[in-house]
Amino acid sequence: MAKVRARADTKKLFIDFRYQEIRCREQTLLSDTVRNRKQLETLIQRMEAKMLVGDFDYAEFFPGSKNLKKLEEAGVLSNKRGDGFEQSESTTPRFPDFADQWFGESKIQWRSSHVRNVTSILESSLKPAFKNKRVGEITKADILAARNKLARRKGRGTSGLMAPKTINSHMTILRMILTEAAERYEFDNPYRNIKPLKLQKVHIEPFSMDEVDKILKHVREDYRIYYLVRFYTGMRTGEVDGLKWEYVDFEKREILVRETLVHGQAEYTKTDGSQREIPMFGPVYDALKEQYEATGKLSKFVFCNRLGESLDHNNVTKRVWYPLLELLKLKKRRPYQTRHTAATLLLASGENPEWVARTLGHSSTEMLFKVYSRYIPNLTRMDGSAFERLIQSRVIENDQEMGNETE
Repeated sequence: MAKVRARADTKKLFIDFRYQEIRCREQTLLSDTVRNRKQLETLIQRMEAKMLVGDFDYAEFFPGSKNLKKLEEAGVLSNKRGDGFEQSESTTPRFPDFADQWFGESKIQWRSSHVRNVTSILESSLKPAFKNKRVGEITKADILAARNKLARRKGRGTSGLMAPKTINSHMTILRMILTEAAERYEFDNPYRNIKPLKLQKVHIEPFSMDEVDKILKHVREDYRIYYLVRFYTGMRTGEVDGLKWEYVDFEKREILVRETLVHGQAEYTKTDGSQREIPMFGPVYDALKEQYEATGKLSKFVFCNRLGESLDHNNVTKRVWYPLLELLKLKKRRPYQTRHTAATLLLASGENPEWVARTLGHSSTEMLFKVYSRYIPNLTRMDGSAFERLIQSRVIENDQEMGNETE
């Protein structure tokens, strides 16, 4: 009788059963959960029903399994095409087939936005690149060739081509697929020792307080509070666009960040660390009180269109943000710079970096000092002023000593 078991090392489930008196184990990517066990038990019921009537096709249930060759050598399976097993140098499945299997088994643990991203990567890049390859036949040279091809594709990088960060995200999915395939079908992983492309340093361009005041003074009145909240809370675009009234606590004067808006759908925040409470700084409390009078009864969203639906950030950026910067003769910058502005102003005002990191939804202060240090030299002590004061004090002491000696 077939059993669902879990591997001791990875905690992944596998099916342990006997077919034609031969013990077989079929690995999966599923974690050891009640739901996943029930899913495999349903599969086992189908298998055993087929075996009972003599209609079980091993290759149909487990295409590309390494057990196919073992069963064929034992005389249980035929090596003819019609018997579901094609004899070849590699008995591993073709890359597109295994990629689909890996995706189906893995997506249960992902956010819907990540599911969309991985789907796009598989369909637009990886499956076409390795459509004629079996997973066990892919070499390191094949991987590097595929990466070089991605680097020549048009994209949103500064050169007009696909950015290194985007290429790395595609290759990360490929690495995950090949790592699992190598473990499952017991071949050497060709992705070993391939380092990700180096990323260019990201330069931020926050607004000054004078520029913030200028923007809030001249922006369209129906978007004034929207940008005021962005500048003074540092919320991410999806967080502020998806903010609902149920997460605005006027009593405690806090904004509760619990969701983010992705393609118009509310989802769990970017990370667990993004779940946080933001104090209503300065004029934010009064501004949100005013906003509640405007949209509190119209929509569940704090900021919405005339129909009460969430804002389309691309539309707002093109119709409101960029025209405003052009009108004020300010350098064109993405709306995300409002978050960088909040971070630099908080740090420059002397707030504790650990508190600022929590307020912005960072897991540590590392990002703050890495990204924002040049805007707050006195706080990070990276301008040489401390060393200069030490030298000057020594010079003064030496001068005084020399003066005493001459007297």
